[in-house]
Amino acid sequence: MSRKRVVVTGLSALTSIGNDVTDTWDNLLRGKSGIAPITLFDAGEFDTRIAGEVKNFNPENFGIPPKQAKRMARFVQFGVAAALMLLKNSRYAITEANAGRIASIVGVGLGGLETIEQFHTKLISSGPGRVSPFFIPMLIPNMVPGQISIFTGAKGPNLVITSACASGLHAIGAAYTEIVMGRADAAITGGVEATITPMGISGFTSMKAMSTRNDEPEKASRPFDKNRDGFVMGEGAGLLLLEDLESAKKRDAVIYAEVLGCGSSADAYHMVAPKENGEGMIQAMLNAVHDAGITVDDIDHINAHATSTQLNDTCETLAIKTVFGERAKRIPITANKSQIGHLLGAAGGIESLFSVLALHHGIIPGTINYETPDPSCDLDYVTQGPRKTQANYALCNNFGFGGTNASMVFKRWSGD
Repeated sequence: MSRKRVVVTGLSALTSIGNDVTDTWDNLLRGKSGIAPITLFDAGEFDTRIAGEVKNFNPENFGIPPKQAKRMARFVQFGVAAALMLLKNSRYAITEANAGRIASIVGVGLGGLETIEQFHTKLISSGPGRVSPFFIPMLIPNMVPGQISIFTGAKGPNLVITSACASGLHAIGAAYTEIVMGRADAAITGGVEATITPMGISGFTSMKAMSTRNDEPEKASRPFDKNRDGFVMGEGAGLLLLEDLESAKKRDAVIYAEVLGCGSSADAYHMVAPKENGEGMIQAMLNAVHDAGITVDDIDHINAHATSTQLNDTCETLAIKTVFGERAKRIPITANKSQIGHLLGAAGGIESLFSVLALHHGIIPGTINYETPDPSCDLDYVTQGPRKTQANYALCNNFGFGGTNASMVFKRWSGD
């Protein structure tokens, strides 16, 4: 049975370097860093006092009425705003006739951490009677696709994928599968996250997972650099509209790229650390390439997970070498977290978007802050600014706590 072909016909972004796709992409190519001192709360006593915050975000500017915005946590506001931008970008009209065929499948890692903190404080200070009836509906992760459906009218498969830092990429894989299997004609998908909160920052710093380079925030996230000292938390959203190719052609849509395949795996090893030989990462990449119906020799660009932690970057480098052999050193690799931080559950959404744009525009964004080579990280990380290249197949990687791994293959759209 021939599989339905799935293409990307819409993009939207909210990041620390832009409140839409255009600004985010332009600033990514400029090498701008969105990492700065935390302003969302007083972080003066924290070991890590920097993050990649979305700046000047006002939900009303995206068409969310004030009353409804007050009943949404920040991460849900991001999701709805990104979805509304997505439909505008894709020129996709959801109607009563097609609504049941439009899926909303979004990745969220932690959900409404800010809401939990807010109402726990209210509970302790004022008692249970002061906890809002909107507390639970505000914080649950699936409220992102739920509110997206309310605002857009999409009535197809509606679910959230929560698999730590692989959430966004797993969500795109699930949406892709829905369309391939004929259960949906299009899908709003990607990742959303907003966990720059006292508990979010303190939880990760207590694990010694985050950078403490507070005096040089723009240089704190430094994937593959020998002197990397942990990741920097980011927030935001990256959404894609996936669509059946025939549907896209019928409405003369702009096609940014084709989704060819997805792969996932489990380390079965440790709660938070990847297996040192990269076994799970290797399997996810191989599974994605196999699902795409191509070979490892076809991949000519990799968007790495590249968190800027010592173990992850070393393991991912080793895994890439194992999968691609001698060719590994000739494949341009980019690490977007160097500029926007680690968006946790939203990482796969925004990094897939960057993978798609790299193919669409024929230019690979650079990796900033790579200053001191690490002998264990010796691949081509595109460290001298953006590189023009006509890549045909991009592999996007995301790996998460619990030993969960995801990879996705995108193909440059050439009109066939």
